Amino acid sequence: MEPLPQFSILHPSTADEAARMRAENPDARFLAGGTDLMVNIRRGIERPSAVIDLGGIADLSSVSMAGNGDLRIGASVTLDRLIEDESIVSRFPVLVEAAKQVAGSTHRTMATVGGNLCLDTRCLFYNQSEWWRQSNDYCLKHRGEVCHVAPTGKRCHAAFSGDLAPALLVLGAEAEIVGPDGTRTIPLADLYRDDGADHLTLANGELLTAVTVPAASQSFVAGYEKNRVRGGIDFPLAGVAVALRRDGSSLAGLRVALTGTNSFPLLIDGADDLNGGTVDEALLDALQKLVMKQVQPMRSTLTASNYRRTVACALARRLTARLFAQA
Repeated sequence: MEPLPQFSILHPSTADEAARMRAENPDARFLAGGTDLMVNIRRGIERPSAVIDLGGIADLSSVSMAGNGDLRIGASVTLDRLIEDESIVSRFPVLVEAAKQVAGSTHRTMATVGGNLCLDTRCLFYNQSEWWRQSNDYCLKHRGEVCHVAPTGKRCHAAFSGDLAPALLVLGAEAEIVGPDGTRTIPLADLYRDDGADHLTLANGELLTAVTVPAASQSFVAGYEKNRVRGGIDFPLAGVAVALRRDGSSLAGLRVALTGTNSFPLLIDGADDLNGGTVDEALLDALQKLVMKQVQPMRSTLTASNYRRTVACALARRLTARLFAQA
């Protein structure tokens, strides 16, 4: 780790002001908990001229319920707060499951919902010290011209590793975004693109301010599981969230999302085609084929890509069977 470089600290009081500051300072960075950003600054990966501290914006730290029962979670809500908030625990326990598996307990006192959703993509050739990266001629994601994971390709394969995104995706969450042109709301899935070097669709000056979970998602039983090298602290080698509804002995709704494998949190296409049948070995085999076809892990971690693909399939099968049994 290198000493912190010099940078200015800006203190907006509203989300609109924060967005304006970022638009005026394109190389500035938003700071909430800082558990990822400050490490990257110390490594020389990020070199912002200014840091925009979001801690003074009260609206970003609120949890509220709309008249229709939709739950709005501010982007600066800490993971500890998420875990302890009764309105979340009782209605959307999968978010608590996912939050509890982020890093260590001390990290969760600072880490935020928005920070986890906007987490930078990771790769063993990127998340290194300055001297290490320099000795390898950097990489396509940062200052280099070659992706060391796929040297003949033209794109970065760094993996998205946030734990909250798949849980929120299977709940049908939406993202609230504030920017220079006002506020817009999009499906959370549309916040991401399949590009490890530029995985967020946020325009210059835009800020993720909240996520909204629709009340209708309470009709689903949902869960999240992940595999990692160590049982605590580590990012997922593969993480899977599943939400399903049961009608008697039949599957009436199924959503599956993954993290840690692709450059964006992946909502599996075609899961709805499995509705109407019972969750038996044949259906789980069909689900495994969907996951196997769409998951695209590369050698961006210390473990082999095929291992992460196998783990993703196993987690999807196991979690779907468990949730169907308890629905």
